[in-house]
Amino acid sequence: MAQLTGKIALVTGGASGIGRQTALRFAAEGAKVVVADVQDGPGAEVVTEIEKNGGEALYLHLDVTSEEAWAAAVATVTEKYGVLDVLVNNAGLGQADTLETTSLALYEKVVAVTQTSVFLGTKAFAPLLKLSTAASVVNTSSIFGASGGFGTSPAYHAAKGAVRTLTKNIAIEWAPLNIRVNSVHPGFIETAMMGDTDKEPYIATTPLGRVGQPHEVAAAITFLASDDASFITGAELFVDGGYIAR
Repeated sequence: MAQLTGKIALVTGGASGIGRQTALRFAAEGAKVVVADVQDGPGAEVVTEIEKNGGEALYLHLDVTSEEAWAAAVATVTEKYGVLDVLVNNAGLGQADTLETTSLALYEKVVAVTQTSVFLGTKAFAPLLKLSTAASVVNTSSIFGASGGFGTSPAYHAAKGAVRTLTKNIAIEWAPLNIRVNSVHPGFIETAMMGDTDKEPYIATTPLGRVGQPHEVAAAITFLASDDASFITGAELFVDGGYIAR
């Protein structure tokens, strides 16, 4: 049996990169997938691909920084499915500036998209997650949520570090409800966020000697979302080619 048969799942940032691969993998594993993003064209294409392969999905325009947008998303999912089994808070915004070149506006924007969205989304969908018999929340943090990286991108590091700790906090609160909450921590993954930059510095600091692929992170998210991870909550799963182990 597929790992997510019959489950209703919502993936933010689902139009591209890790989110796209997660949505595709979820559908392949039997889930009905809500693809949430602000990239309407690419998001709709993900839904089309899922449906072409025999799955069920819908696209939802969602500004993850807006409490009102999250309320509208809950209303849509409630009307369509009446429950949510899996929430993947994956949306994020990268940054490469140093501390002194990071403006307050940029800092707050990165935190809003990457960190505050996790708070807003999990809080908004709490009632529907509590209706599930085995709900799971998976939050995308990063290796930079647990390390100082290269000493740049302070907003991104702060936001991902907060996601890491918030995950554990909610996991403790919801454990008696059998709602599992875990975080996945990608290393250097070949996505649009990485861009066309020289990959050699990333490869040089990764023991496996290469950058990762979005589908490899999607596989980890799928495991944490599935009943195979039924005794795992408040955990961190690093998908980083050994970066944190150095």
